[in-house]
Amino acid sequence: MRLKLVKLRDLSGNMASVYGVWCADLQKTSFDNFLDKNKNLFKSELKSIISRLKIIGNETGARETYFKINEGVPGDGVCALYDSPDKRLRLYCIRYGTLIVIVGGGGPKNVRKLQQNPKLKDENYFLREFSAQITERLKEGDLWYSEDYMNFEGNLEFDYEPSMIKDHKKR
Repeated sequence: MRLKLVKLRDLSGNMASVYGVWCADLQKTSFDNFLDKNKNLFKSELKSIISRLKIIGNETGARETYFKINEGVPGDGVCALYDSPDKRLRLYCIRYGTLIVIVGGGGPKNVRKLQQNPKLKDENYFLREFSAQITERLKEGDLWYSEDYMNFEGNLEFDYEPSMIKDHKKR
């Protein structure tokens, strides 16, 4: 599967950049897919999440208090964004300090642990793997931060095998 990091200009601003993961197979970002799948049942929560992302981009940056951190493995930056802790809709992200957020997918969390919901587990584990690929590219010098650390530069296209997610289902 061919993926590309794309800056979401409607959400990005002078305080933080918000990126999406464009998927060639879907012909849209995983964030757009998240919006499409949840627009009927979670309209008010989606509005709040979009509003929060605009605030992050234009006013505050990606403050840790907006996220449930440590939703992945240590150091991968995977976290969950939601409009308030008592709401069910989760959007999984990769947070790079306060300046860059990569939004992925997610869905309603109506279980205690994300591993109990196959959809949430797949979305979360996808971002864990994607974060590892980004980290590897940063180490190799194929991808780097802009001078102001608000953007990614370099090779923003990735090859991803969905079998990586399936391997996690066995764990």
